[in-house]
Amino acid sequence: MFPIMLLGPVAASIILIAVTEGMPGFRDLFQRMGKWKVPVKWYLIALSIPPILIMVVLLLLRNFVSPAFSPNFFYFGFLFGIPAGFFEEIGWMGFAFPKLRLKQNFLKASVILGFLWGLWHFPVIDFLGAASPHERYLLLFFIAFIAILIAIRVLIAWIYSNTTSMPLAQFMHAVSTGCLAMLGPSKLSPAQETLWYMMYAVLLWITVLIIVLLGQRKS
Repeated sequence: MFPIMLLGPVAASIILIAVTEGMPGFRDLFQRMGKWKVPVKWYLIALSIPPILIMVVLLLLRNFVSPAFSPNFFYFGFLFGIPAGFFEEIGWMGFAFPKLRLKQNFLKASVILGFLWGLWHFPVIDFLGAASPHERYLLLFFIAFIAILIAIRVLIAWIYSNTTSMPLAQFMHAVSTGCLAMLGPSKLSPAQETLWYMMYAVLLWITVLIIVLLGQRKS
Protein backbone atom coordinates (compact mmCIF):
# COMPACT_ATOMS: atom_id res chain seq x y z
CA MET A 1 0.00 0.00 0.00
CA PHE A 2 2.79 2.45 0.76
CA PRO A 3 3.95 2.90 -2.87
CA ILE A 4 0.33 3.57 -3.80
CA MET A 5 0.10 6.13 -0.99
CA LEU A 6 3.13 7.95 -2.40
CA LEU A 7 2.38 7.75 -6.10
CA GLY A 8 -1.42 8.05 -6.08
CA PRO A 9 -1.62 11.85 -5.63
CA VAL A 10 1.07 12.63 -8.20
CA ALA A 11 -0.41 10.20 -10.75
CA ALA A 12 -3.90 11.65 -10.25
CA SER A 13 -2.63 15.22 -10.62
CA ILE A 14 -0.75 14.44 -13.84
CA ILE A 15 -3.82 12.81 -15.36
CA LEU A 16 -6.13 15.64 -14.30
CA ILE A 17 -3.78 18.37 -15.51
CA ALA A 18 -3.46 16.59 -18.87
CA VAL A 19 -7.24 16.28 -19.20
CA THR A 20 -8.31 19.71 -17.91
CA GLU A 21 -5.42 22.05 -18.72
CA GLY A 22 -2.95 20.41 -21.08
CA MET A 23 0.51 21.89 -21.63
CA PRO A 24 -0.27 25.29 -20.01
CA GLY A 25 -1.11 23.45 -16.80
CA PHE A 26 2.15 21.50 -16.87
CA ARG A 27 4.14 24.67 -17.57
CA ASP A 28 2.53 26.32 -14.56
CA LEU A 29 3.27 23.28 -12.37
CA PHE A 30 6.91 23.10 -13.48
CA GLN A 31 7.32 26.82 -12.89
CA ARG A 32 6.08 26.45 -9.30
CA MET A 33 8.22 23.33 -8.80
CA GLY A 34 11.29 25.33 -9.82
CA LYS A 35 10.68 28.17 -7.39
CA TRP A 36 13.46 27.71 -4.85
CA LYS A 37 14.35 31.36 -4.31
CA VAL A 38 12.17 32.50 -1.43
CA PRO A 39 13.10 34.36 1.77
CA VAL A 40 15.18 32.18 4.10
CA LYS A 41 12.68 32.72 6.93
CA TRP A 42 10.18 30.43 5.19
CA TYR A 43 12.71 27.58 5.05
CA LEU A 44 13.49 28.15 8.74
CA ILE A 45 9.78 28.05 9.62
CA ALA A 46 9.25 24.84 7.64
CA LEU A 47 12.33 23.25 9.20
CA SER A 48 11.70 24.27 12.80
CA ILE A 49 7.99 23.83 13.57
CA PRO A 50 7.68 20.00 13.44
CA PRO A 51 10.87 19.06 15.33
CA ILE A 52 10.46 21.77 17.99
CA LEU A 53 6.85 20.86 18.77
CA ILE A 54 7.57 17.12 18.73
CA MET A 55 10.51 17.58 21.10
CA VAL A 56 8.46 19.78 23.45
CA VAL A 57 5.73 17.11 23.67
CA LEU A 58 8.12 14.19 24.14
CA LEU A 59 10.32 15.92 26.70
CA LEU A 60 7.29 16.98 28.75
CA LEU A 61 5.92 13.45 28.70
CA ARG A 62 9.33 11.94 29.45
CA ASN A 63 9.85 14.18 32.48
CA PHE A 64 6.33 14.08 33.90
CA VAL A 65 4.78 10.80 32.72
CA SER A 66 7.29 8.09 31.72
CA PRO A 67 10.87 7.69 30.41
CA ALA A 68 9.32 5.61 27.61
CA PHE A 69 8.52 8.87 25.82
CA SER A 70 12.19 9.71 25.30
CA PRO A 71 12.87 10.78 21.69
CA ASN A 72 14.27 7.98 19.61
CA PHE A 73 16.83 9.92 17.49
CA PHE A 74 16.63 7.35 14.69
CA TYR A 75 18.35 9.66 12.22
CA PHE A 76 17.88 7.44 9.18
CA GLY A 77 14.16 7.68 9.81
CA PHE A 78 14.26 11.17 8.33
CA LEU A 79 14.85 9.59 4.93
CA PHE A 80 11.28 8.24 4.98
CA GLY A 81 10.01 11.79 4.70
CA ILE A 82 11.83 12.65 1.48
CA PRO A 83 9.84 10.55 -1.04
CA ALA A 84 6.60 11.33 0.81
CA GLY A 85 7.21 15.06 0.58
CA PHE A 86 8.43 15.08 -3.00
CA PHE A 87 5.80 12.87 -4.63
CA GLU A 88 2.66 13.59 -2.62
CA GLU A 89 2.93 17.37 -2.75
CA ILE A 90 2.86 17.35 -6.55
CA GLY A 91 -0.73 16.21 -6.13
CA TRP A 92 -1.78 18.00 -2.95
CA MET A 93 -0.27 21.46 -3.45
CA GLY A 94 0.58 21.17 -7.13
CA PHE A 95 -3.00 20.51 -8.22
CA ALA A 96 -5.63 20.05 -5.49
CA PHE A 97 -4.98 23.13 -3.34
CA PRO A 98 -4.95 25.69 -6.19
CA LYS A 99 -8.25 24.24 -7.44
CA LEU A 100 -9.83 24.41 -3.98
CA ARG A 101 -8.66 28.02 -3.59
CA LEU A 102 -10.74 29.01 -6.60
CA LYS A 103 -13.90 28.52 -4.51
CA GLN A 104 -12.74 28.49 -0.86
CA ASN A 105 -10.70 30.79 1.35
CA PHE A 106 -7.21 29.75 2.41
CA LEU A 107 -8.20 28.20 5.74
CA LYS A 108 -11.22 26.26 4.52
CA ALA A 109 -9.35 24.97 1.47
CA SER A 110 -6.41 23.76 3.57
CA VAL A 111 -8.67 22.10 6.18
CA ILE A 112 -10.62 20.25 3.47
CA LEU A 113 -7.40 19.13 1.81
CA GLY A 114 -5.89 18.11 5.16
CA PHE A 115 -8.93 15.98 5.94
CA LEU A 116 -8.68 14.27 2.55
CA TRP A 117 -4.95 13.80 3.13
CA GLY A 118 -5.73 12.08 6.42
CA LEU A 119 -8.36 9.82 4.84
CA TRP A 120 -5.84 8.90 2.14
CA HIS A 121 -3.75 7.29 4.90
CA PHE A 122 -6.65 5.29 6.33
CA PRO A 123 -5.71 1.95 4.66
CA VAL A 124 -2.29 1.98 6.38
CA ILE A 125 -3.17 3.76 9.63
CA ASP A 126 -2.67 0.67 11.82
CA PHE A 127 0.85 0.22 10.45
CA LEU A 128 1.97 3.77 11.31
CA GLY A 129 3.95 4.61 14.43
CA ALA A 130 5.80 2.22 16.70
CA ALA A 131 2.83 0.73 18.60
CA SER A 132 1.27 -1.16 15.69
CA PRO A 133 -1.25 -2.71 15.95
CA HIS A 134 -3.12 -0.09 17.96
CA GLU A 135 -5.92 -2.44 18.99
CA ARG A 136 -8.71 -0.67 20.92
CA TYR A 137 -6.89 2.66 20.62
CA LEU A 138 -6.97 2.61 16.83
CA LEU A 139 -9.89 5.06 16.49
CA LEU A 140 -8.37 7.56 18.94
CA PHE A 141 -4.99 7.20 17.26
CA PHE A 142 -6.55 7.86 13.86
CA ILE A 143 -8.39 10.94 15.17
CA ALA A 144 -5.12 12.29 16.58
CA PHE A 145 -3.28 11.45 13.37
CA ILE A 146 -5.84 13.15 11.15
CA ALA A 147 -5.82 16.22 13.43
CA ILE A 148 -2.03 16.38 12.99
CA LEU A 149 -2.28 16.12 9.23
CA ILE A 150 -4.95 18.81 8.94
CA ALA A 151 -2.87 21.19 11.07
CA ILE A 152 0.29 20.42 9.08
CA ARG A 153 -1.66 20.97 5.86
CA VAL A 154 -2.80 24.39 7.08
CA LEU A 155 0.83 25.27 7.83
CA ILE A 156 2.03 24.00 4.45
CA ALA A 157 -0.76 25.91 2.70
CA TRP A 158 0.08 29.06 4.68
CA ILE A 159 3.71 28.86 3.61
CA TYR A 160 2.76 28.04 0.02
CA SER A 161 0.24 30.89 -0.13
CA ASN A 162 2.99 33.32 0.87
CA THR A 163 5.62 31.94 -1.52
CA THR A 164 3.92 29.87 -4.30
CA SER A 165 6.96 27.61 -3.89
CA MET A 166 6.34 23.89 -4.46
CA PRO A 167 9.82 22.90 -3.21
CA LEU A 168 9.04 24.61 0.09
CA ALA A 169 5.76 22.69 0.43
CA GLN A 170 7.61 19.47 -0.39
CA PHE A 171 10.31 20.40 2.11
CA MET A 172 7.88 20.94 4.99
CA HIS A 173 6.02 17.71 4.22
CA ALA A 174 9.33 15.86 4.23
CA VAL A 175 10.39 17.48 7.51
CA SER A 176 7.05 16.68 9.16
CA THR A 177 7.02 13.03 8.10
CA GLY A 178 10.75 12.59 8.65
CA CYS A 179 10.67 14.02 12.18
CA LEU A 180 7.81 11.70 13.19
CA ALA A 181 9.85 8.74 11.98
CA MET A 182 13.14 10.03 13.40
CA LEU A 183 12.04 11.28 16.83
CA GLY A 184 9.04 9.07 17.64
CA PRO A 185 9.73 6.78 20.64
CA SER A 186 10.29 3.19 19.60
CA LYS A 187 8.83 1.30 22.58
CA LEU A 188 5.40 2.62 23.43
CA SER A 189 2.08 0.99 24.15
CA PRO A 190 -0.88 1.90 21.91
CA ALA A 191 -2.22 4.12 24.72
CA GLN A 192 1.10 5.95 25.11
CA GLU A 193 1.50 6.52 21.39
CA THR A 194 -2.06 7.83 21.14
CA LEU A 195 -1.36 10.22 24.03
CA TRP A 196 1.70 11.82 22.49
CA TYR A 197 0.07 12.10 19.07
CA MET A 198 -2.88 13.87 20.69
CA MET A 199 -0.61 16.29 22.53
CA TYR A 200 1.33 16.98 19.35
CA ALA A 201 -1.95 17.68 17.55
CA VAL A 202 -2.95 20.17 20.27
CA LEU A 203 0.34 22.05 20.00
CA LEU A 204 0.09 22.15 16.22
CA TRP A 205 -3.41 23.60 16.41
CA ILE A 206 -2.29 26.22 18.91
CA THR A 207 0.38 27.19 16.38
CA VAL A 208 -2.21 27.32 13.60
CA LEU A 209 -4.50 29.48 15.75
CA ILE A 210 -1.69 31.94 16.48
CA ILE A 211 -0.83 32.21 12.78
CA VAL A 212 -4.48 32.71 11.77
CA LEU A 213 -5.03 35.38 14.44
CA LEU A 214 -1.85 37.22 13.50
CA GLY A 215 -2.87 37.09 9.85
CA GLN A 216 -6.29 38.54 10.62
CA ARG A 217 -4.72 41.32 12.68
CA LYS A 218 -2.40 42.29 9.83
CA SER A 219 -5.26 42.30 7.34
